[in-house]
Amino acid sequence: MENISGFINLNKPAGMSSAAAVAKVKRATGMACGHMGTLDPLASGVLPVALGNAARLFNYLLEKEKAYRAVFRFGMETDTLDAAGTVLREGLSVPDEGEIRKVLPEFIGNIDQIPPAYSAKSVNGVRAYRLARQGAEVALKAKNVRISEFSLAGGAEGEYTFFIRCGGGTYIRSLARDLAARLGTAATMTSLVREKSGVFTLENSIGLDELGKWREYLILPDAVFEMPSLDFDGEDARKMKNGLSLPFAGKEGLYKLYFDDEFYGIAQASEGRVRAKAKICA
Repeated sequence: MENISGFINLNKPAGMSSAAAVAKVKRATGMACGHMGTLDPLASGVLPVALGNAARLFNYLLEKEKAYRAVFRFGMETDTLDAAGTVLREGLSVPDEGEIRKVLPEFIGNIDQIPPAYSAKSVNGVRAYRLARQGAEVALKAKNVRISEFSLAGGAEGEYTFFIRCGGGTYIRSLARDLAARLGTAATMTSLVREKSGVFTLENSIGLDELGKWREYLILPDAVFEMPSLDFDGEDARKMKNGLSLPFAGKEGLYKLYFDDEFYGIAQASEGRVRAKAKICA
C-alpha cells in the first residue's frame, strides 16, 4: 500500500450513503479512507474523504463552517424529517414568503437544537435511528449549534429554497422542523446540497466518474488549514519528533508543522512552549 496522505473532495450523489461513497474511493485508491461530516443518502454535495494518515486531521476540521442549499416543503411532516420518511401529517398550513422572512432572524447565532430521532446520535450506546426504526421513543438532548446565515432564496407551491451557513453538528432537517413549528405548521426537507465544508467547496469537488484520476485531484494535508506555519530542522526537529517541547516566544495556538520544509503535522504552542500535537507523515 502506498504511503500517501491527503484528501479527495468528493461530490456525493443523492441516493447513496456516505459509507458507500467512501467505499468507492477506497476501491479506486487502494488506500484506507475515512470521511468527515456524514451526508444522508437523500443529500448530495461536498464529502471530504481522507486518505491514509490525513484522517488524523479531521478533529481540526470538524468545526469549520459549512454551507448548504436546502428545500423545505411546508404543510407536511415525516418521521425522518425528510422526504425519505413516512408521512405523519399533511394538508397543514403553508406560510408565505413574508411570514418566513420575518422569523428567520430568530435562528441566527448560537441556538439550541434537538437532533432528529432518525440520526446517528448515540443513546446509551445505540444509534438513535436504530431505536427509531424499532418504534422506540427517542429522547435526544438539545445541542448548541451556530447558524451564521439562514436566508430564503424563493419558492412556490409550498416548497421553499434556503441557503444556510452553519457550524459543525447542525442538522438542517431540524431547522426545517423548528422553523415550521415557529410558524405554526410542519415541514420536511426534500432536497439538500452541501456546497461547502471548510476549504472544500462544490466548485473544486469531483464526481465518482473522476475517481480513476484521483491522483490529479488529491489535496495535500497542509492545504486544508488556514493557520501559520513553523519549520524546524536539525536537533530541534529531532527533539520534537521524539515528543519533546521547545521554548517558543510566538503566539499561543495551532500551527502547521514542518521539518526541513516537509509537512509533519500540527503543532500547539502554549505557555511559552511548542510541541507536535498531530503527526501526519509516516
